[in-house]
Amino acid sequence: MALLGMGSAWAQTSSVELTELMPVRKDNALLLNAQLKLELGPAVEDALIKGLAVHFLVEAEVLRERWYWTDKKIGAASRYYRLAFQPLTRRWRLNVSSEPISGTGMAGSISQNFETLTEALNLIRRQSAWKIADAQSLDPDARQRLRYEFRLDVSQLPRPFQIAAGNQADWNLQVVKTLRLSEELVR
Repeated sequence: MALLGMGSAWAQTSSVELTELMPVRKDNALLLNAQLKLELGPAVEDALIKGLAVHFLVEAEVLRERWYWTDKKIGAASRYYRLAFQPLTRRWRLNVSSEPISGTGMAGSISQNFETLTEALNLIRRQSAWKIADAQSLDPDARQRLRYEFRLDVSQLPRPFQIAAGNQADWNLQVVKTLRLSEELVR
């Protein structure tokens, strides 16, 4: 009986898991396909419904390994997501940008409205054909690796939430994965 109660408490916390990470070389570019299993906990959902915008950050970088110095960054890309609930229309608004999204400066972002939170999260959960490096920057004679990171950007929250978020598991969403690029991708 106690295990059932513990399982339901576990299901109610925020979680993120990387289920797919696949670099692909196409049209003189290194592209990335990634799939996340992302679930928001009740504290995050409650804050969204009360009007707080939540920011997510996805970063990918390609590094050339060097034994004599720190690894050299040869390609990098970032995606910024801003998710907010619009109470008057009862719709979810998602802004996506390659630059940081501030509260007022969303001019460089693409925005889309969704009927449900699940629909909005589905767009965040999947990155496909995302260009992270030019193919000519890849060196076929060197070892290169890809570093991928997804996280809830707590630094974009109002200061009281930033302080409280450090103590709550719902606000600590992050996944990091590093993989070596195969020879087929770098040639």
